[in-house]
Amino acid sequence: MEAYKQWVWRNREYVHSMGSLANGLTWLLPEKFSASEIGPEAVTAFLGIFTTINEHIIETLPTASAHVGPSGTDSSSLSYPLLISILKDLETVVEVAAEHFYGDKKWNFIILTEAMKAMIRLALFRNTGYKMLLHGGETPNDDKDPNQPELQNRPGHLDRNHRLGNQQNHWNLEGRAMSALSSFGQNARTSPTALSPTSGWSRRIQHQQAVIEPVMIKEKRRTLSELVSEKGVKGALFVMGEVLFITRPLIYVLFIRRYGARSWIPWAISLSVDALGMGIVSNLKLWGEQSRQINFSQPERDELRRRKLLWALYLMRDPFFTKYTRQKLESSQKKVEPVPLIGFLTEKIVELLVGAQSRYTYISGS
Repeated sequence: MEAYKQWVWRNREYVHSMGSLANGLTWLLPEKFSASEIGPEAVTAFLGIFTTINEHIIETLPTASAHVGPSGTDSSSLSYPLLISILKDLETVVEVAAEHFYGDKKWNFIILTEAMKAMIRLALFRNTGYKMLLHGGETPNDDKDPNQPELQNRPGHLDRNHRLGNQQNHWNLEGRAMSALSSFGQNARTSPTALSPTSGWSRRIQHQQAVIEPVMIKEKRRTLSELVSEKGVKGALFVMGEVLFITRPLIYVLFIRRYGARSWIPWAISLSVDALGMGIVSNLKLWGEQSRQINFSQPERDELRRRKLLWALYLMRDPFFTKYTRQKLESSQKKVEPVPLIGFLTEKIVELLVGAQSRYTYISGS
């Protein structure tokens, strides 16, 4: 396994390109949207998992200075983001197989898949110190949290507050000094004098290393009580908004199993949960004390924009798709059908959209 990891690290650009190409070509597989054809989806899932594992290996490329985040993830262990990605690769073949063998009872298997993803995401949300999940938890939120003052005093952190500049310089100087002492201590331990049991220099260096290194690389995980104590109502509302976003797909499929995919009730409830969660997180500045403001990093602001774009998937979900979107697509196709090349391309695009809409996992947004 280590030999394979080394090969992936050395050829990561080639591996990334080939993975993207293979995943793109799976859309051209015959019987891609046939309910009775499990083979093409199984091939797609296998290639997706293979690509996901390779990307995980590339992203966990070892560096000179290791960092231990609050999530406690390690390149040697199966991380939460990797588990979420693997589940997303498997969910479509699970849906197709369940539909083939059990018909309408496929929703029981989809509910099980969504419940697993929700539990993993909730665990990840807790383990990261209640940071916003990026891309549904597939992308680690490793940016320094501007709401945690203790992180601003860590060596190497570029603090935006000018009054902490002297403290930052002190940490940098001390960190460099201890690094030099540690290197000297490592060399000294190879000498006969340092190896003697009466030598105190090596023991002092080891003690200083043990004291300094955890402070420099280990990040404390914030608990829910600490978040609420620090941010008050804003912290509680932020957690509520994230939990709504995480559990929305599970709520949606539960109502689909109860009322059916063609009912407006699951569609409307899912949209309401999305709107409520997004409204809470996007308007935190209107709640509570202004001094307890929650400041989002740039990746978190991009994530909020991405979540708003996902609302376009409601146009592809029944019953809205059957009543409105499909009619618009077919009428547009008929208008450009006489045009030689454009008509052919439009027909294929509409065919892909209609086929993708028939699968829950393609339009779930989870």
